[in-house]
Amino acid sequence: LHVKDLLPTTGYIRGGCSPVGMKKEFPTYIDETAMLFDAIAVSGGMRGVQLIVNPDQLLSFVKGEYVDLTA
Repeated sequence: LHVKDLLPTTGYIRGGCSPVGMKKEFPTYIDETAMLFDAIAVSGGMRGVQLIVNPDQLLSFVKGEYVDLTA
């Protein structure tokens, strides 16, 4: 999304975007290397707020997909 469309579209301010609790459902992709860890940090929806979560539980909760995001 373009920055000017972020708040009206998602309800989040720049820097506070999170896959958890989106106002509209958007596809969520998590780099497949996240599977290597017991816990990962993701935005909590506000600047400065982080969530430490199990990647598989996050994937299930946000109806996401593991993909190779590296070029």
